[in-house]
Amino acid sequence: MHKLLAIDGLNIVRRVYEASPEPDSAHKAETAVRNSIASFQRLLTTHRPTHALAAFDHGGATWRHALHPDYRKNAASTPEALRGELPHLYEALADMGLMVVSVPEVEADDVIATVVLRWLGEGRGQAIVASTDKDLHVLIEQGAVLWDHFKSEAHDRAWVEQRFGVGPDMLADFLALVGDRAHGVPGVQKVGEKTAARLLQSYRTLEGVMNGAGILKDALGERLRKDRDNAFLSRELVTLKTDVRVGVTWNMLVWRHDMA
Repeated sequence: MHKLLAIDGLNIVRRVYEASPEPDSAHKAETAVRNSIASFQRLLTTHRPTHALAAFDHGGATWRHALHPDYRKNAASTPEALRGELPHLYEALADMGLMVVSVPEVEADDVIATVVLRWLGEGRGQAIVASTDKDLHVLIEQGAVLWDHFKSEAHDRAWVEQRFGVGPDMLADFLALVGDRAHGVPGVQKVGEKTAARLLQSYRTLEGVMNGAGILKDALGERLRKDRDNAFLSRELVTLKTDVRVGVTWNMLVWRHDMA
């Protein structure tokens, strides 16, 4: 049976880099890349995919910035020293037989979503996504499995329901209500995870929340009415783009086990 492994590249590299308490430096970046290469190797040997890719953000403005200029305005940027080491990482991954994919104006998550949904839609086999990003967990609804490399933990529908209080089919609406101010996703003021889960358990969708709780004459209803536009904008921002022109074929993603 065929198996696709889609790796969120910077999710691995940044977590490895930030795990070190050392200040930013060329040495820290070199060490992080070396350790990241070992992480990629372990992912490949653990899952033994037939097809694999590592998706990385291209950098620069994306379609989300066109929607909302403040998107990711306050997000921590990749340290310059680490950015300078990425070409060496890409070369090492290519030597391992791993296809590196980076597409202008979209994020790595969009690339992963496009490839994974096409793979599953064509009935090609199992799809595993190596990432801890919340938004990628919506792919579980279509049959993907999320893999937390750092905890060696698989995330399925039951995990999502336990963690967020809603299923993966409601996760985009959940994230739209909660928002992520560090990444410029406004959400609804003073609506945290528990409140968002409770609202969606009752009203099922963001539209249902706005049509139901949003008409109540209480503080929550007032906040929902006030931030209605922000909530729907937030849902656009957290929704994955699934029609990216990735520029690879399935044959290009074939991974030979003897290359790791």
